Amino acid sequence: MKRFPNQIIRLIIPFVIIIAGLLIAKKFLVPASFGKLGHFRADALGEAMSKPIHYVGQQACADCHDEIVKKKAASYHKGVACEVCHGPGSAHVDSPTENKPPAPRDRGFCPVCHSYNPSRPTGFPQIVTVTHNPGKACISCHNAHDPVPPHAPEQCGACHGDIARTKMASPHVDVPCTVCHETPTEHRMNPRMYVPTIPANREFCGKCHAKDAQSAKEIPRIDMGTHGERYVCWECHYPHLPQVYNGAAK
Repeated sequence: MKRFPNQIIRLIIPFVIIIAGLLIAKKFLVPASFGKLGHFRADALGEAMSKPIHYVGQQACADCHDEIVKKKAASYHKGVACEVCHGPGSAHVDSPTENKPPAPRDRGFCPVCHSYNPSRPTGFPQIVTVTHNPGKACISCHNAHDPVPPHAPEQCGACHGDIARTKMASPHVDVPCTVCHETPTEHRMNPRMYVPTIPANREFCGKCHAKDAQSAKEIPRIDMGTHGERYVCWECHYPHLPQVYNGAAK
């Protein structure tokens, strides 16, 4: 009888052990219902269905509160589900008069999304909670179903807090935002539809920084013909924090 080389036998033994282990695991460790309906444990469906329902979904709210849902659908909060703010709604659906969902009155609730955070997009409504109407519930001034400001923001920093803080430490601190940005009045209440302009040419910054500009002597000057060539100034300089080196803007 021909004998297999020892190398082959050494390779066969691990494979036999692995296959035997898999067969044993399938017999004793894999649930009996696994694979009956797909690549999952079929009994898990019954277990999930037997659990009590807590969240009912926004459609259940719309069945009774159609006016509020309609208003919210046209607002900035249209993507925020009702139960995010009001909590699970199953008890309210089962007994509307006895179980009313709470409205968030804790000062720490809305700032989860709206407290100042420099990583959030520019223009996203942000506040500093310790200075913004301290002690008052957010919903006492803002209607969460249509969260527009109760009145137009008086300062740009109300929404652009990160830029306002940067500009406070820069040489441009005394330059009003509207000097560089033509801002429609509608921008204050509908910022995404009415966007301010930004300087479109080199001559704009040159009104203050060109050698022959009629501006204060301490303002850094450049030769508009040679400095930066064809580039618009803000393509190289961050205007909210324009650093200065050796008396020249850089």
